[in-house]
Amino acid sequence: MRITEIAFSCYPVTDVARARAFYEGVLGLKPTMDHETPNGHWIEYEIGAGTLSIGSAPGWNPSSDGCSVALEVEDFDQALAELQAAGTPFQFGPIETAVCRMAFVKDPDGNAICIHQRKPGHG
Repeated sequence: MRITEIAFSCYPVTDVARARAFYEGVLGLKPTMDHETPNGHWIEYEIGAGTLSIGSAPGWNPSSDGCSVALEVEDFDQALAELQAAGTPFQFGPIETAVCRMAFVKDPDGNAICIHQRKPGHG
């Protein structure tokens, strides 16, 4: 097997309308696909070469303990200010490493999302 890329990352959500208000209203993402079935709902947001999705389905539950996606931002301080102004809960951070600055916030279901900015020379 040869893996060539990450096709998408997806967060389970319990209330699609509430989740969309966060992902589209607070984060400013634009949906590129919206698919509803009798058993679930799936929305995709294309970001660069990757795709972030949210979805609901029976037995698929949100968790702040699982994997998280890191969203690269152009202006870290501005992004944090916008998230704070929107009342977005922070899980931890901001923190600074030798290669980046990051902070983790929570979506309305408690899923962890990293807001991230690489330092120059670490792209």
